Amino acid sequence: MRSIFDFVVEPYSNKRYNNTKKIDDTDLILNTQIFTHQNVNRLGVVKSIPIMNENKDIKVGDHVIVHHNIFRRFHNIRGEEKNSKSYIDDNNYLCSIDQIFAYKRKSKWKPLLGYAFVKPIVSNDIFSLDKEQQLKGVLRYLDAKYTFLKEGDLVGFTPNSEYEFIIEGEKLYRVRTKNLTVKYEYQGNEKEYNPIWACSC
Repeated sequence: MRSIFDFVVEPYSNKRYNNTKKIDDTDLILNTQIFTHQNVNRLGVVKSIPIMNENKDIKVGDHVIVHHNIFRRFHNIRGEEKNSKSYIDDNNYLCSIDQIFAYKRKSKWKPLLGYAFVKPIVSNDIFSLDKEQQLKGVLRYLDAKYTFLKEGDLVGFTPNSEYEFIIEGEKLYRVRTKNLTVKYEYQGNEKEYNPIWACSC
């Protein structure tokens, strides 16, 4: 099966939602509501590439980070449970290139053109209840064409430009490269922040 303009993907591990956590031998259900995007699986596997394919980087079998609405279910105005418009059948979903943010090749994630992923850092403000510094973090993955920054740089980004993802047990913010505004110098007291609930171990 091939689409003319869209990729065909399936949810990784055939799970549409990541709403369980294994505690010893028991599966703990974290959330039972289908409409919350936080627990939607955003990791897919490419099953076919479009016939009219303009992106030559993504191949069949690649793991991809996708928009939360691909695998999501929702209730319509009559309260009926529905699939997203991406749904084809139980294991196949259409996904346009602008709904894919990164792909995995040779055990390394590579963001698509225009995207970066930033790891938050611990807040040093003793008067703040926030555990992480706002609008600041360490570049974890960077669009390869964005050559004047590199992975590991400490950067700032514009307000409301970050979108939270959990990738391989790490909390990362997806930020468009055009929203990266500042490169900071390390002061030596920076520490990466990862909440314990994000850890997949």
